[in-house]
Amino acid sequence: MNVVMISPGFPEDLAFFTRGLAQAGATVFGVGDQPPRALPDDARGALNDYLQVADLWEEESTVDEVKKWLAGRFVDRVECLWEPGVTLAARMREAFGVEGLTVEQSVAFRDKDRMKAVLDEAGVRTPKHARATTAEQCREFAEAIGLPVIFKPIAGAGSADTYPVRTEEDLESALKMLGHVGEVSVEEYIEGEEFTFDTVCAKGDILFHNVAWYRPGPLTARLNPWLSPQAICLRDTSVPEIAKGVELGRQVLSALGFESGIAHMEWFLKEDGEAVFGEIGARAPGGRLTHGMNYSCDIDMFQAWGEAICHGRISQDTTKKYNAALVFKRAVGSGRIQRYEGLDGLLGRYGEHIAHLDLTPIGQPSRDYRKIVTGDGWIVGRHPDLQETLQIANAISTDLRVIAG
Repeated sequence: MNVVMISPGFPEDLAFFTRGLAQAGATVFGVGDQPPRALPDDARGALNDYLQVADLWEEESTVDEVKKWLAGRFVDRVECLWEPGVTLAARMREAFGVEGLTVEQSVAFRDKDRMKAVLDEAGVRTPKHARATTAEQCREFAEAIGLPVIFKPIAGAGSADTYPVRTEEDLESALKMLGHVGEVSVEEYIEGEEFTFDTVCAKGDILFHNVAWYRPGPLTARLNPWLSPQAICLRDTSVPEIAKGVELGRQVLSALGFESGIAHMEWFLKEDGEAVFGEIGARAPGGRLTHGMNYSCDIDMFQAWGEAICHGRISQDTTKKYNAALVFKRAVGSGRIQRYEGLDGLLGRYGEHIAHLDLTPIGQPSRDYRKIVTGDGWIVGRHPDLQETLQIANAISTDLRVIAG
């Protein structure tokens, strides 16, 4: 199978997905704006050919360049697992006449208001929402929906430029910070625990699914720099509360016409037990969640995705063996990393359950968690029992300190 992989080496995890395609036997043609020498080793070693374009996001010219470059070579699939390239991939599919999301379908994955409108029509529970292009519309819709609301960029990713609005003062403050954003979605603010529904699909069948529990939610984590955010890949997704989200996710994928590839959905579980859709992307999850799935199952999900794309199956045993907790550390202080506090004690208590440990090396500059999701390190603790896993995750969050100065 011949696969065009858009942006095969950036963000970082995409190099592993590119490797997964090659491991599944694909001939991989990479298209990106990185110089070939800048590609990570995993991507470079997996590519059969690579085209560097001047501006990846000039969609029409990029599609034309790729068609000329691949003239005489057949294309079976076009893949892009990075949010900004979802529509570009769809345009390229239509140009080559291959299966996958169309441009129209891709818009529903990129445009948060359109996304919810499609799901509303399908009877999926979504937050009340409206599209706003002016400050006055934001005020008008916030009043119509009723505070609290949340402002999100229409085509945003993650929690960037996302602001909760509980008071009139919050509203005016958010409008000032959103001055550079052309369109926003004004949405009902859903109170509850926040989870993911991550899937690998082939021809409409869900071959693998994962539910991760954000502790706390991404927006709270972004707004509170002293926190060590956690994401818990749950071993058992059949418990009634979580099963509601799984069923919700199945409805969402069906309504949006997603058939093959990897998708990342976020949803809320309210105190009254209601499951409410948040948003979905037709791409891989960020925040090292794919690695979390690997540690939860003892598999290579990057390779599994490649096999699903190329052959419509996953041959690895995807049985969940552990709850896997990803914890992201943020340095105390600024400057260069000086020391780690509490690490020896943590490893003494839980070392056998620590599956991954990666901290910013001593002497290196501390990292801005707003730009690098892993901050100054990410650790994976895992255990078959959920309560034990949460205990390990909390110890990593509170007992380990990365000190900068």
